[in-house]
Amino acid sequence: MGKDGKRNTGTQKTGFWKFIDNIEGDKVVWIIVFLLTMISILAIFSSTSLLKEGSKDRMDFVSEHLVIVGIGLGIIFGLYNIKKIGIFRILSKLGFAVSFILLGLLASHVNIPGLVQAERINGAWRTLRIAGFQMHVFEVVKVAMVLYLAWAIHAYKEKRLKWGRTDLHKRLIYMYGPILTVCVLTLLGSGSSAVFIGVILIATLLIGGMPFKEIALAGAAGLVCLVMIVGVYNATDGKVFARFERIATMKSRIGADYDAERLKEVAPRSREFYRILDEIKQPYSAKIAIHEGKILGKSSGNSTQKYVVSNIYGDYMFSFLVEEYGLIGGIIIIFLYVSLLARGSTIARLCSNEYAKIAVGGLSVLITGQAFMHMFVNVDIGPMTGQTLPLISHGSFAFLVFCIAFGVILSISRMARKRIQEEEEAAIPIYDNNADDIQVSMDILEHIDSDL
Repeated sequence: MGKDGKRNTGTQKTGFWKFIDNIEGDKVVWIIVFLLTMISILAIFSSTSLLKEGSKDRMDFVSEHLVIVGIGLGIIFGLYNIKKIGIFRILSKLGFAVSFILLGLLASHVNIPGLVQAERINGAWRTLRIAGFQMHVFEVVKVAMVLYLAWAIHAYKEKRLKWGRTDLHKRLIYMYGPILTVCVLTLLGSGSSAVFIGVILIATLLIGGMPFKEIALAGAAGLVCLVMIVGVYNATDGKVFARFERIATMKSRIGADYDAERLKEVAPRSREFYRILDEIKQPYSAKIAIHEGKILGKSSGNSTQKYVVSNIYGDYMFSFLVEEYGLIGGIIIIFLYVSLLARGSTIARLCSNEYAKIAVGGLSVLITGQAFMHMFVNVDIGPMTGQTLPLISHGSFAFLVFCIAFGVILSISRMARKRIQEEEEAAIPIYDNNADDIQVSMDILEHIDSDL
């Protein structure tokens, strides 16, 4: 018995274990975050071995990534410490407005020196440079729109939406309209991102419990619109819908042949030879990396394909990890993302708030979906998309955006866990009437035990 009359349940935890015990967010998600960031640091350090790009060398990349990881973890802890879900709801309400403005600036190829400037990367308009800081717009849109839909669906179910005479009108104005607008604007800069964002947002609607038939009809309508735009673009050789120039890139990637046998059909060291080599080098080398990894891999630092694929630490990070750590390493990576999806589903089920449930579910699907999209490209199941591996690939802005997603998930998991504990403490025990007798019996047993 303690001095306060309460029984001691065990030794008091101190130091590190006390710190772990005091973490209120979902500990499984915390472990996933920790493991992904540790894998990221190790992978960046190894994949940039002997790297030299312009004035940057290997340690410059590693140092930069360590700073980004530090900032990202700071973002996660900052969001985790937000204790009022109303703050997230208010910010989420602005998600569509923020996405629309950023995509509009990008689509207009804005150029205001020293303030904001649209930038073209690898032939696509993807980023905005705002006051010297580079922002990958599509990464912001993914997270912002998932959170916006969480707010919209919650407000719709709470009868708080003002515009629209009927429920259908409100869904069109607040949900389907914004999704269509964002996807069309994204299509101007990236076909794969437009499709991916559309799929994730439809999944978020399903998580929110919107009518399945209606969602299926909206999805079919969106697909028809995409086919019509592509068809008209091709039929007119790009003269109509000329701004959708990425359609040609998307079409070429879908029908691309990355087989090295093509090199045998042309004269060695000819212009055509080097053109084909440039086309197949990265995806073909990624397949070689996966093949050479076998079961256990080559071990850390022994990758050979990192000298062939210039950005293996970005778009082809999964193939690099498999080359160095084998099939076992690849399975561990897959397990971490699947575990996140499972925990996200569990947290969502425990949330009593509709907004929290949809936000956690949508963000978990977004992170896991992008991870698997990255993996599919690496193993040559789908065309190149340029999607990074969340919280592992090098890509400063994408890394930070996914840290925001993890921070929101952990903050909501903290709120959900606290409510569950409060309900358990407030619950009336079944044997409440005999509580005093049970306590007396325990005291007697302890007294007998001490005499012995």
